[in-house]
Amino acid sequence: MTDKPLFTATSFFSLLSVALVGSIAYVASRTLLPKHASFKDRFTFIWLTFDAMTHFSFEFSWLYLSMFGRQVNTSEGMFAEMCKYVLADYRWGVADPTLVSLELLTVFGVGPLCCYSLSLLSRDDPARHYWIVVLSTAELYGDWMTFCPEWLTGSPNLDTSNALYLWVYLFLLNIIWVFIPLWLMYDSYTYIAGSLRSQQAKIKQA
Repeated sequence: MTDKPLFTATSFFSLLSVALVGSIAYVASRTLLPKHASFKDRFTFIWLTFDAMTHFSFEFSWLYLSMFGRQVNTSEGMFAEMCKYVLADYRWGVADPTLVSLELLTVFGVGPLCCYSLSLLSRDDPARHYWIVVLSTAELYGDWMTFCPEWLTGSPNLDTSNALYLWVYLFLLNIIWVFIPLWLMYDSYTYIAGSLRSQQAKIKQA
């Protein structure tokens, strides 16, 4: 049995900051999308905004504290405190090279791609569907490479003794980056496949 507190001030402010990012994403969707935008487009916009802000704030901060000899475990200050996800997964506190490699791809690749997809969505450009498939694939790859090595070695770096760490930090804050990208990929696949089949039918009728 662990003697660690279930919920701390750091936990509160970390989760509050996640809620703040989500609120900003919602306000952005109400501001930048037309009022007649569908629920699906609005949800996609909110997710892409939330995703981009997460990459550019939390993950960029962690990346900064995990390169050139730095580690979260030996760092101080607000950003170091906000990176206390390391309490649930030890690797994030010691600048694990695999995680640093993944976050370089995420912060400097997926983040900007989210912004580009948002610009396409705000203009109702169907080209967004291709890029949504690309970035969703990258998100799923990142999740797989984050956790699969742990599962294969018996999860020695994961702390599942604390309900907050297990169900919020490890489960909830990661599972949404699985189900939502999968749904976005399915939605974009149906749009792309439907458009191609429609075009093929027109060519055959010509």
